[in-house]
Amino acid sequence: MDVPEIGELRELCEKLGETSLVGRIDSFVALNEGLESKKGKEFIEVSLLGFAEGILVSLMRKYPDDERVRNLLEKVSRRRAELDAAFRKPRMQIFDET
Repeated sequence: MDVPEIGELRELCEKLGETSLVGRIDSFVALNEGLESKKGKEFIEVSLLGFAEGILVSLMRKYPDDERVRNLLEKVSRRRAELDAAFRKPRMQIFDET
C-alpha cells in the first residue's frame, strides 16, 4: 500500500537515527496491508495515518525544535482528519428547521 506520508515518516526516522521505529513502521504497514481487501483502502489509510500521527507526537516530545517533525505531523494530521471525516455518517435531521 502506498501512503506517501508513511514513506516520509520512515525517511525522517532514518535521518533522526530512530532505526527501531523504522522496523515498527514496516511491521504495522505489513499487518494492515493484509486487511485492505476486507476493510477497504481508505479505512487502512486512516489507520496508517493515525499510527504515523502517534509516532510523530512522540517524536515532537523528543525533538521539540525539529521543523521536519513538526511539518510532517501537521501534514499527517490534516490528511488523517480529511479521510476520517469521509467515514463519519452525516447527522440525521429529525425535525424540519424552518
